[in-house]
Amino acid sequence: MATELKERVQTLIDNSINPAVAGHGGYIELIDVKDNTVYIQMSGGCQGCGAADVTLKAGIERMIKEEIPEVTEILDVTDHAAGQNPYYSPSKG
Repeated sequence: MATELKERVQTLIDNSINPAVAGHGGYIELIDVKDNTVYIQMSGGCQGCGAADVTLKAGIERMIKEEIPEVTEILDVTDHAAGQNPYYSPSKG
């Protein structure tokens, strides 16, 4: 069952979510699915983007929960301060 749920989430990411965020240079990677919780990592233009949380909650989470209601939570495991080309760099204070 867990494998089937993971495959359904991956298909949704591949067919609907990644094409939507690709316009902003972003990419969403499915890390794992455990106990109906989806773990994703944001990269490309999404990594470090000030709107990444909005994208996660209003876009990705909404789409996944609408299509796959058994998913209870989506967690972003991205280190938004790291990466080769984050969208913005935190100001040095």
